[in-house]
Amino acid sequence: MLRAVLLSVAVLSAPATLAQDASEPPTVEEAMTVPRLAEILIALDPEARGNGSAFELTIAELPVTIFTDAGADRMRAMIPIRSAEGMSREELERAMQANFDTALDARYAVANGRLWAVYIHPLSPLEKDQLISGLGQLANIALTYGNEYSGGALAFGGGDSARMQRERIEELLRRGRDI
Repeated sequence: MLRAVLLSVAVLSAPATLAQDASEPPTVEEAMTVPRLAEILIALDPEARGNGSAFELTIAELPVTIFTDAGADRMRAMIPIRSAEGMSREELERAMQANFDTALDARYAVANGRLWAVYIHPLSPLEKDQLISGLGQLANIALTYGNEYSGGALAFGGGDSARMQRERIEELLRRGRDI
C-alpha cells in the first residue's frame, strides 16, 4: 500500500501545466518518439530492456510491458493482474466502475484470458510528465485491484466508487458502535 501512496504523490505532482505560473508561456515539448520514450523509461528503471518497439521495465516491483507503433502513432503500457478465468460478475463490474471514476487515465482490460492494467495513449503528443503520471496510475490500479481500484488520489465525480468507499466506512462505524 505504501507503494501506491508514493505513486499517488508522483501522479499529483506530474502535470506541470496545472501548476504553471499563468504569466509564463506554456512549454511545448517535441513530439514523443520511440527513442525519447526509451530514454525516459531507462531513467525510470535503469534495468529497462527494449527491442525496437517493445520495452520491459519494473515499476513498484511490477512487470510493465510497453508496445509502441510509430506508424499508427500509439503506445500501450500494460501490467498483468490475474487470470480472467473465475472472475465474478461483481469483480468485473467493480473494475468497470473504476474505469469510469477512479482509474483515471489507466484502465482495467481483459484480453487473452487475463485481467490487465493498461495505459494507452497516442505516441507523438505524449509528454514526459503524462507518460510518468500514466505509468504511476498504471501501477496504482494494479496494486489496488481488489480493494480501492484507484489510479491515485483523485476520483472523477459521478461514479460509484465514492459511494462504495463511503458505505465501507459507514459499515465499519456500525461495527464499531458497540465497542
